[in-house]
Amino acid sequence: MALITPHASWQQEEHTLFSESVGRFFDAELVPNIEKWAEQGIVDREFWNKAGQAGIMGGAIPEIYGGSGGGIAFDAIAIYEQAARSDFGWGFGIQSIVMHYLVAYGAEAQKQRWLPKLVSGEMIGAIAMTEPGAGSDLQAVRTTAQKDGNGYRLNGSKIFITNGQSADLVLVVAKTEKTAGAKGISLICVESEGADGFRRGRNLKKLGMKGNDTAELFFEDQHVPADNLLGTEEGQGFYQLMKQLPWERLLIGISALGAIDFALSETISYVQERKVFGQRVMDLQNTRFKLAEMKTKAEMLRAFINNGIASLEQGTLDAATASMAKYWGSELQNEVATECLQLFGGYGYMMEYPIARLYADSRVQMIYGGSNEIMKELIARSLDT
Repeated sequence: MALITPHASWQQEEHTLFSESVGRFFDAELVPNIEKWAEQGIVDREFWNKAGQAGIMGGAIPEIYGGSGGGIAFDAIAIYEQAARSDFGWGFGIQSIVMHYLVAYGAEAQKQRWLPKLVSGEMIGAIAMTEPGAGSDLQAVRTTAQKDGNGYRLNGSKIFITNGQSADLVLVVAKTEKTAGAKGISLICVESEGADGFRRGRNLKKLGMKGNDTAELFFEDQHVPADNLLGTEEGQGFYQLMKQLPWERLLIGISALGAIDFALSETISYVQERKVFGQRVMDLQNTRFKLAEMKTKAEMLRAFINNGIASLEQGTLDAATASMAKYWGSELQNEVATECLQLFGGYGYMMEYPIARLYADSRVQMIYGGSNEIMKELIARSLDT
């Protein structure tokens, strides 16, 4: 696909081969099911298992834990290829985030226990940050994990949790010390199967991303073993979150690029066939200029994203640059989705046309992962030093 170009400094032959393999798998197993998953509000468990068998989810995970041992560019490729097929239902992005938290901070026993099952699709991961009263301001979370004998008592609620209905492993952002601010935040790993005190709420009805199970989660005096604390000590959660957020935000930019490429491809094909006033819509100057503008912006984003992937591979991607990728990528995705839908005319408003689904799916990209207003503030802080 277009993300992999001779000009991408991180591209190697194995990346190209992986991209082709992932693309074939998605064409055969993902694309034919997108509408079905949107109608049922959840991706079939069988697909997760098939993705695991195909090696889709383990490209960036060390071999000792069931992965292929490559760099994070392999996850970037999978994210891009999914979005380039106009799917925002399958929650691999969150699965990737959970796995990288475990790789970076998990104890050896935690890595051996959970990573192979996440790579294979036997387990589905989620990360529970947002609460009814705390979104981008993670220091305001009210969920608590209080010491209780050989473990913790977890109490609180989370909302808008991607993979919430299907998750087997949830990384929960909680206060282990209520009065310590950011230094009182820890990440607690919760296994959902047979967990007393853990409850899932309804599958939330959303504007877009209808194929993903997004849920409320409730923790009511739930006992969690002390060994399920992520990291070597309490109070490291905020640091862990801040260190991993650059990947989450670059990931959103990568998926935005994939969606943009899909929208442009679909729209170009449509305007080349559709006729109005005796000529192709493609022959109208307004159409040609709009497409030229969007294609130029897409290529500018592609260069920035490829640079971000290279920086992440080298361990040099900073928070401000990742915020730019998320902010600019998601804004451009929504701009392109809007302009492309307009070129479809009335047909663009019909849900049987993928451009309509993409238009609805795109809106949340400017909200989750930290709202774009927060992204601008983080970028501005990097200037005011």
